Amino acid sequence: MKLNDTIERLRSNFWYLPTLYGVVAFLLALLTMQFDYFITKQEPWMKYIPKVILSDKDLAQTVLSSISTSLLTITTITFSSILVVLTTFLSNFSPRTVQNFITDHNTRRVLGSFIGGFVYSVILLLLLKKDNDQQLFLAPTFAIIVTIFCLAVFVFFVHHTASWIQVGNLIFNISSATTKIIDGNYPDRGTERIDAPFEQSDLNESNEQHPVEITPSISGYIEFINTDQLLRVAIEHDIVIKVHKRQPDFTDKYSPLFSIWGGKKEDVEKSLQDAVLIGEQRAPYRDVEFGLRKLAEIALRAISPAVNDPNTAINCIEQIGNILARLGKKKLPRPYYYDENNKVRVIMQRPRFFDYLYLSFYQIRHYAKEDVSVNRSIIKALIVIAESNDNEIREMVWEFSEYIVEGIQVDTLLTLDKRYMNELIANLAHVCHKSTKGTGL
Repeated sequence: MKLNDTIERLRSNFWYLPTLYGVVAFLLALLTMQFDYFITKQEPWMKYIPKVILSDKDLAQTVLSSISTSLLTITTITFSSILVVLTTFLSNFSPRTVQNFITDHNTRRVLGSFIGGFVYSVILLLLLKKDNDQQLFLAPTFAIIVTIFCLAVFVFFVHHTASWIQVGNLIFNISSATTKIIDGNYPDRGTERIDAPFEQSDLNESNEQHPVEITPSISGYIEFINTDQLLRVAIEHDIVIKVHKRQPDFTDKYSPLFSIWGGKKEDVEKSLQDAVLIGEQRAPYRDVEFGLRKLAEIALRAISPAVNDPNTAINCIEQIGNILARLGKKKLPRPYYYDENNKVRVIMQRPRFFDYLYLSFYQIRHYAKEDVSVNRSIIKALIVIAESNDNEIREMVWEFSEYIVEGIQVDTLLTLDKRYMNELIANLAHVCHKSTKGTGL
């Protein structure tokens, strides 16, 4: 597994930042006490320190005890607030959106700050001692400064929670995270054509011998596939490898994950299994499909009869259109990997741009077939995608628009609904350089 993926997986854990802040606070408390002992025992330094920031042992213990108790109370309130937000996400938006708030760095920084402040004050209280050479202490002043900082962080957390619980901000955050994944993992596409999906007939070796199937070591969701390692194994053993699953598909340990041509199973099984990282749940990083699915689920919840909030669904569709417009400009991972002799060595299952189109809108189209406002927003999103991309993407968009129009319940539309829908369809046809003859409702 690559180092970047290891770091991303570590940072996505909820305990990462609170633990880091706690360890730093522990070390900082040790340094503070050493600094306190050094300063207060040096007579030349003491004359520069205002008496008001010095405390005797009894006052220092009282202050540190009060601070640690207060910070523990604030930490408890923070936990309660996080649970309220998670409950809101589960009931109003989508179970998948819970992960966004949990993995948000600001949320974990706030919790880490409170835990760090509590650890800092408790360690100072534990190390606080009185001897014949030291009557006054400087450490409580540092603890008060840390407490003031924690109070500022608490005010920020209240604002942060109020912002996150708004559906518009949640949708924007999911969209921003998804576009960041696109920009960080996919290079810009030039004039090359988009790779076609794999066909079994394209592999000549499959017509000559039966492939050997290899299963994964455990069941779970594929978090990462090391294509470089697969390519090295294929070249080293002179074989062809086909990967049946892709990130972030679920794979069962009894189902085939690899097929190989020209080699023995026992020679490459362990190497192939080690090239795939499998986890208990879908990894949020490097997963464009997951972000699109979250937005689609929020839209579906919004147009359900129990909620009946089509404006939220329209907002989701607009963000989906923005993501797909950005994705259309990128070069998606290719399904074929070659050796130096231009021979196919590794074949991956890769989604096409059309697959992302279908994934984003097919459920929304089904449940909103009688809602003209939602269908109009889908056509508008397709126009945005087609306007900012080349003819190859426009061909896919036009083909998909026919599928969308086909699913609209025309009998439920009134005259003005049909007029405005036909205007949008004509606009899309113009953008895609298609004839408007025979199109429309």
